[in-house]
Amino acid sequence: MTSLPQLDIPFRTLGAAFGNFAARHPHKLAIQSIDQDTSLDFATLDELVERTAARMAEFGISRGSRVAILSGECVEKLVLMFAAWRCGASACPFHTEIPTGHLGSILTAIEPSLVVWHRDLDGPAILGGLSCPQESFSHIGESEGFFARSGNGQLVPRGEEYGPADEGCIFATSGTTDRPKCVVWDHLGLWMCGLSTIDFTGMTADDRVLEYRTFSWLSPQIVTFMPFVSLGLTIVIADGFSRTRFFGWIRDHAITVAAGVPTVINMLLDDPVDVPPGDLASLRLMTASSAPLAPDRWRQFEECYGIRVLQFYGASEGGWLCGNRHDRRRIGTAGPPARYMDLAIVDDNGGACPPGVAGEITIRGPQTATAIISSDGQWEDRTGFRLSERARTGDLGIMDDEGFVTVTGRVKDVIIRGGVSIAPLEIDAAMVRHPDISEAAAIGIPDPVWGEEIACYVVATPGAKLDDASVLAHAETVLPPSRQPRRVAIVDRLPRNDRGKVRRDALKRMWTETGVPERLDHG
Repeated sequence: MTSLPQLDIPFRTLGAAFGNFAARHPHKLAIQSIDQDTSLDFATLDELVERTAARMAEFGISRGSRVAILSGECVEKLVLMFAAWRCGASACPFHTEIPTGHLGSILTAIEPSLVVWHRDLDGPAILGGLSCPQESFSHIGESEGFFARSGNGQLVPRGEEYGPADEGCIFATSGTTDRPKCVVWDHLGLWMCGLSTIDFTGMTADDRVLEYRTFSWLSPQIVTFMPFVSLGLTIVIADGFSRTRFFGWIRDHAITVAAGVPTVINMLLDDPVDVPPGDLASLRLMTASSAPLAPDRWRQFEECYGIRVLQFYGASEGGWLCGNRHDRRRIGTAGPPARYMDLAIVDDNGGACPPGVAGEITIRGPQTATAIISSDGQWEDRTGFRLSERARTGDLGIMDDEGFVTVTGRVKDVIIRGGVSIAPLEIDAAMVRHPDISEAAAIGIPDPVWGEEIACYVVATPGAKLDDASVLAHAETVLPPSRQPRRVAIVDRLPRNDRGKVRRDALKRMWTETGVPERLDHG
């Protein structure tokens, strides 16, 4: 890329941003860790990142290096990520729930220059095949380990650490059983994703953002940490979601924007929490991403808690594709395309679909990954074509006359009944309109006449009594005959990946193996 696109907030490095924040408002709260009971103002954070980066520089970490960070969610993990950027290196935080063997093979594929791992992990088992330096840590201020002393390495001046086209991060995608693939992002793509979040939410430097998801996913990076670097707002972190503590966090820390996923919204709906009046006075909105949110559940949540929800739509390879805006939204949709995303819905021949016609969602542009690392460690460099060629996402969608996009399902999950393609999400959304159904997932099953017939797995709301006949009767009232499930299964839970997306492939396998499905247990 020869020149930068026009950006709402001009691109700058982390070192330049943190130096500016520390000079302008040194005592403003930067990071609050709820579970560690730790607070860092911008002056302290900046000094800590500089000291940690100098320690990394002792190992030769500089522009073009990769630093792998293996840890659960804590302040130290954030500091290590920021320090890698201050050195000009690529920060590579990985989910500690990835099995040891898979994590080791991922590290072999990315060839890090340094690995820093938390002593809660079995570092020797994970890192046995690597020859790069390996340092362990427990906490900031420890008497031994990576944070035990200040570094003496030399750092380049602030603002010169890296450029927009330099590699910024490597993230693993979904997968805690099979080895996940990885995506590689440059700094410009990350910066633009953060600006898209700001555009969606209307964030300012005065916001206080709650984040409780793993830092190793792309979504928390672009929902929370990139706006933090861009604006100098305050972030409040927790080591995982807690239904009983969530609203107390919002009250006690005056949260204005809370990150969210449909799974959390469903949990709070299915087992409601009594919230005293005034406890949510600071909260402007809650985000929902990583999986589709059924329209009826969206409305129910807002009516139950009075919280404004914004649904976003993203992908590991494309960052933000679409998003509802704080001042312009439509329930049931993913919102209009992100400002920095070239998105088009195309037919089987690659032609643009007119408004109201379903097709596959495609993307291109600088707000996309620069490379993909397959599950077997093979690199696909995308820099040569990502700005000119459309990448198919595998998602189906429809754009209306006003530009709002509705994601209707995955190409691979489409049910083809009598030659007609049926999006399972359409059926899911209709089925959960039943007051006793909290979740639903439709799949196609083999049929000798129609090719595929529709089956639907449903989860009852807590305490409700469902039977097949009542579920089928409901389907007759909310769906046309050609889209009504002919078979249903009432299960305890739906299988999901670690992002909360329903695994229809697992449901199909179960149907194939058992015919009449058995109840899913809670394992």
